Amino acid sequence: MTLRLQGAMGEGMAIGNPFKGDTMRAYRFVAWQSQPELHDVPVPEPVSGQVLIKVAGAGVCHSDLHVMEWPEGVNDWDLPFTMGHENAGWVEAIGAGVDGLDVGQAVAVYGAWGCGRCSNCRRGVENYCLNPSRALGGGLGLDGGMAEYMLVPSSRWLVPLGDLDPRQAAPLTDAGLTPYHAVKRSLPLLTPGSTALVIGVGGLGHIAIQLLKALSPARIVAVDAAVDKLDLARSVGADEAVLADDDAETRIKEATGGRGAEVVLDFVGADSTMALGAHAAGTLGHLTIVGLAMGTLPFHFRAVPWECSIAATYWGTLPELAEVIALAQQGKLHCRTEYFLLEKAAEAYDRMRAGTLNGRAVITPNH
Repeated sequence: MTLRLQGAMGEGMAIGNPFKGDTMRAYRFVAWQSQPELHDVPVPEPVSGQVLIKVAGAGVCHSDLHVMEWPEGVNDWDLPFTMGHENAGWVEAIGAGVDGLDVGQAVAVYGAWGCGRCSNCRRGVENYCLNPSRALGGGLGLDGGMAEYMLVPSSRWLVPLGDLDPRQAAPLTDAGLTPYHAVKRSLPLLTPGSTALVIGVGGLGHIAIQLLKALSPARIVAVDAAVDKLDLARSVGADEAVLADDDAETRIKEATGGRGAEVVLDFVGADSTMALGAHAAGTLGHLTIVGLAMGTLPFHFRAVPWECSIAATYWGTLPELAEVIALAQQGKLHCRTEYFLLEKAAEAYDRMRAGTLNGRAVITPNH
């Protein structure tokens, strides 16, 4: 087996694997309903079609907490695996048959690893693969980016970052892509004079506000239970920020002239936020549930306004990730981040549980 590394003049050259026998630190999920642990593991060896990434940043996502809490038997993922499904870094080594990438190039890693053969995958909609494997991708059943190096099984899942800092860009692969997909499906409703309601101004919500600002003329109303999150919402473009209390629905209706919002994006997904979204939505609107709090919305004939569509979205498509990266390159999208060393990954998750993160936490295995 050989790897292609960058030659002095930019040409690929075949050499023996320089990482053979080397180990690295990795933050591993080893048992159901437990906290991940730091372990020494072998540096992966890319084979045909694969790419080894030197990890610059791996985002800490709230869905990771759900994974840690799942009881054994919820799915059939093989344990252990390395955490981290929001990843970016630099190409370190390239397996045979991979073209269009250079060693040292900054790239983002698309996280939803589909089969690549079904009709959805062939048009880039791998988040809705029709032949899903047991694992969902790196950090979700397979080894992710909370390690010094990450093996990406297919080069098609890499999106060049250009001059973007890969540490800063890592959360864009989920915290940017997921709200982008949710916003994009509703853009036809966001005409001048319309209102978009963002419930939950966390890692995804504060990016959703920026996306709405960049992509539509809609008035943006943000709702959160924390005053500091409302300050964040205003700082990134919200026209109005509403505290999530007993008067929230009334203030939202006042902000929309009594009509309700054309688009409601719920980045929490709890019983209370889903109920608020249903009451605050307008006729012919969209109520999109993005958050994974697993709340329920009792449905009946008048549960939502007339012809208000309810949908739950998952992640985003591979072409959409390229569009998110393009927006970031244009300076229209910025993820507020806090950086943590790999040894401090547990602290980052504790801060997420406590709700004290200022934006998105990013683990930096290579500092």
